[in-house]
Amino acid sequence: MTAHATDRAGTTTPAARPADAARPADAARPADGARVVDGARVVDGARVVDGARVADAARLADPARPADGARPADPARPADPARPADGARPAVGTRPAGADERLRRWRLVLGGDAADGTGCGLAGQDAAMDGALTALYGKGDKPQTGRDRSAGLGASAPSVARWLGDIRTYFPSSVVQVMQRDAIDRLGLSTLLLEPEMLEAVEADVHLVGTLLSLNKAMPDTTKETARAVVRKVVEDLEKRLATRTRATLTGALDRSARITRPRHHDIDWNRTIAANLKHYLPEYRTIVPERLIGYGRASQSVKKEVVLCIDQSGSMAASVVYASVFGAVLASMRSIATRLVVFDTAVVDLTDQLDDPVDVLFGTQLGGGTDINRALAYCQSQITRPADTVVVLISDLYEGGIRDEMLKRVAAMKASGVQFVTLLALSDEGAPAYDREHAAALAALGAPAFACTPDLFPEVMAAAIEKRPLPIPDTA
Repeated sequence: MTAHATDRAGTTTPAARPADAARPADAARPADGARVVDGARVVDGARVVDGARVADAARLADPARPADGARPADPARPADPARPADGARPAVGTRPAGADERLRRWRLVLGGDAADGTGCGLAGQDAAMDGALTALYGKGDKPQTGRDRSAGLGASAPSVARWLGDIRTYFPSSVVQVMQRDAIDRLGLSTLLLEPEMLEAVEADVHLVGTLLSLNKAMPDTTKETARAVVRKVVEDLEKRLATRTRATLTGALDRSARITRPRHHDIDWNRTIAANLKHYLPEYRTIVPERLIGYGRASQSVKKEVVLCIDQSGSMAASVVYASVFGAVLASMRSIATRLVVFDTAVVDLTDQLDDPVDVLFGTQLGGGTDINRALAYCQSQITRPADTVVVLISDLYEGGIRDEMLKRVAAMKASGVQFVTLLALSDEGAPAYDREHAAALAALGAPAFACTPDLFPEVMAAAIEKRPLPIPDTA
């Protein structure tokens, strides 16, 4: 029997097999939808619980065990009473050995239903970890699937707050964030996020910000300040991660895009210089006489390029809206780039005047609703004054509710006028998104290929657009 794990894209891959002595019998394997599909990944249907990947069952089962090669990051995390201190050798009999230890790990992963087949009991911290998982993913006399599955958090704010504290104690931040997301999706806990006490207890990440933005209109005044503090923390963390590299990459692109004919030696663009002087090739010397030098300029403080970020604010684009707002603020801080930020659903809102504070931008959006890309592009087109120096970035899943043919005509007209047009199906770390493939193919035919982009790749995409080079489209697009 080979265990398989299902990822978000629906691909099934074989997982690692435990040693024969520890492997539960076939009859003990939980049915689809149970807490675990195999010992390497904790899943809920097709959702991976640990956020990235749990490489082996020990990473989940032993909270005191650090990531590969690393020391535990959280000194406040309770130590495993059975685990020796750093550098010490364990006393004989302090930990289960061999097959018993593997069974313990399998028991933690499988969830302890009657059919888990391990026959292993839990105590102490192991039992507490198991209880935290059971509260979210459910437990019964038989493996639960689909609608039959239940969980133990209920709708009680105090019990949820205690649970949030427990999972932050037992699991690393990446796991906590995904378990929170699963709790919101599976148990309908969104309304509890309207309480300030709950917001203070959660682990803040991009997905939580998206949820808060979707609840913005229903949020009471007593919660809004706490919500803004949570959003600001995430935004500031993203700016620290992304701003320096973005500015450095785009400053270099702006310098290279400004061509001069009397460059200093280290500023010579040899590729363009050679191409411009091919007619001066001397066969007898097998060399080119560079009568005309072309070099990189240095971007001045004046505006060199204009960037228009046009963002679809439908509910499925929540993470993209967060990242785009942060990048919009970073671009707006660069004097040589004039940045405009436009968000749209069936209406169009220009948030350019709020770009100095991305938190204000985010709370100015309204996630959800329909989509009219044509109307949004019509507005963006009306704001372009220097087509040859303008980059338009459309961030959308391309599910158009407006006039499709008009949308394509506008893109074609902008490109014909010299505008660099970039279509991003998503600006997030989520992988391949759902999108309208017919519209994506039509845009590609116009020379505007559509692809998903991670935040780390975005500076390179913008640099290529500014320099009018081919875009660095990921292989997975």
